[in-house]
This record gives sequence, C-alpha cells and structure tokens, in this order.
Amino acid sequence: TIRNTGSTPTPDRRGEGLIQFVLAAHEGQRNTRLFWAACRAYEHGFGDTLADALTAAAVRTGLPEHEARAAIASAARLTSRRGGEETNGAA
Repeated sequence: TIRNTGSTPTPDRRGEGLIQFVLAAHEGQRNTRLFWAACRAYEHGFGDTLADALTAAAVRTGLPEHEARAAIASAARLTSRRGGEETNGAA
C-alpha cells in the first residue's frame, strides 16, 4: 500500500534515479548529465548526501574523478545562488 504523506520522495529513491541517469551517459554527455543530476539533488536538499555516489557513477562512465567533483561543486554553487531567487519569486 502506498501512503501519501505529503512529502517528496526520499533521497534514497530519488537519488537512485539520478545515479542511473548519470550511469546511462555516453561519451560527450557525461559531464552534462552529471551536472544536471547534481543540480536536481541540490535543489531537493540532498546534494551533499548524494555527491559521492554521483561522483562514483560518473567515474564508472569514464569521466575523470576531478572533473566529476568539479561538476558537482559547480552544481552546488549554482543552486545555492538560485535558491533564494526561486523562493523570493514564489507566492
């Protein structure tokens, strides 16, 4: 039975989808997919929790670890700047 508690999906469930999205990346889209997934994770409040798993997924696709960590750090910076703007615009 599925209960609607009014909350968003747990980071574990949501994170698994983001990790799979990164793992499905092919050469030429690895960095973009990782950045997108990291942005979604940070926007939903579990980016720090998922950062290591996203890094590992990106490395498995062939992205160098330092590039993966840089993309995730960039997503964290971008979403922290945008967070206030989105909240202020909501009514």
